[in-house]
Amino acid sequence: MTSTTTRRKSSTFYVILIAGAAALGGFLFGFDTAVINGAVGAIATAFNANSVETGLAVSLALLGSAVGAFYAGKIADRYGRVKAMVASSVLFTISAIGSGLPFGIWDFTFWRVLGGIAVGVASVIAPAYIAECSPSHLRGRLGSLQQLAIVVGIFIALLCDYFIAVSAGSAESPFLFGIAAWRWMFWTEIPPAVLYGMSALMIPESPRYLVAQGREPEAANVLTKILGGDVLAKIEEIRQTVLREREPRFSDLLSRNGGLLRIVWIGIGLSVLQQFVGINVIFYYSSILWRAVGFSEQSSLTITVITGAVNIITTLIAIAFVDKFGRKPLLIVGSIGMTLTLGTMTYLFGNAPLDAAGNPNLTGSAGTLALIAANLYVFCFGFSWGPVVWVLLGEMFNNKIRAAALSIAAAMQWVANFLISITFPPILKNFGLGSAYGLYTIAAATSFFFILFFIKETKGIELEDM
Repeated sequence: MTSTTTRRKSSTFYVILIAGAAALGGFLFGFDTAVINGAVGAIATAFNANSVETGLAVSLALLGSAVGAFYAGKIADRYGRVKAMVASSVLFTISAIGSGLPFGIWDFTFWRVLGGIAVGVASVIAPAYIAECSPSHLRGRLGSLQQLAIVVGIFIALLCDYFIAVSAGSAESPFLFGIAAWRWMFWTEIPPAVLYGMSALMIPESPRYLVAQGREPEAANVLTKILGGDVLAKIEEIRQTVLREREPRFSDLLSRNGGLLRIVWIGIGLSVLQQFVGINVIFYYSSILWRAVGFSEQSSLTITVITGAVNIITTLIAIAFVDKFGRKPLLIVGSIGMTLTLGTMTYLFGNAPLDAAGNPNLTGSAGTLALIAANLYVFCFGFSWGPVVWVLLGEMFNNKIRAAALSIAAAMQWVANFLISITFPPILKNFGLGSAYGLYTIAAATSFFFILFFIKETKGIELEDM
């Protein structure tokens, strides 16, 4: 084996290692947003909370995420990507401890919002850092690590909830040391939150941030480990594209006529459509959803875990193919698949006979078909819009505006997530499941045309050439 091949292998391993450490933020992002799934009923009972208070306890964390995402770019450009990760890990840890120790619904909501801010920061920093540290031929696959970490985080959180609830008898029952099981559900987040902070302290700063700060010898050192060989030309290239006279500002995102740059609008469009296809309804409300169409509580929980596993498998497919086929083809195929599967669910839910409580009652083949369509929908989202949107958001903006533009796009993603999450229960109650899925079908069809007309392929293009 030649020394060049050995060097390339060791630099690839090094890049995977640091990208994996950054993606731990994605794991906590998934874990934190899903862990409440198993605890929400017990919390409502423990604090005698009404449906509005319970709904706010779940959804206000998403607005916290929008705030965290909005300011993350500023923090990352001023203090560096690594310090932003450490700050995020501290917030995750405090939120996990506090969420398990609340005295009432409102201080519980405060701890959840704090965790939401951490999620928002992590959702911006990980894709930016991974894109900035990855060689162009690996960038798609490494960028997909963020989504893989998110779906693994969701899956592990659901498994922890399930295991604790089953061991204790229910989420309200006492678990270890006589402390209620639902409190332990939140405390399971403490070890990964601490690990994230420790990992962040062990990885190098982004070379593009270092060049922007005039710390070029440090940047050269990091780039040598990432790329191998002579990196002086690369440093010069980064220097040309990074604005060094001042810190990037949100005003950099404005065009001459005062509106947002077209590329920023495209980033916002990608973010909003990723949420408007209704993916989080499947993950936040899946057990309610399956019980609404006639499955038992036990079966509903099992289906939720299976859906989480499907999501992980499909994200692995995306990692295998995103640098081979490119971003645009995967998104187009995903949009077509989501439109067809959501359309099928809309038809089934819309035409199902209603039971005494007014819920659609899917019996026999219709129930099986809905189950297959739902998991195929997760499959189509999982290899396309789930991971590829994060890859694109990490790489589609030029060096000068990346952190600021990513902040705006990610903040809008959380606002869209909040809107979808908070509107699903009233739509379900007043108009039925068919109407809810009809809206998500329209969003999926819109996403197809959006990709076709507005998205350019970024596969294999250096960040300096964006």
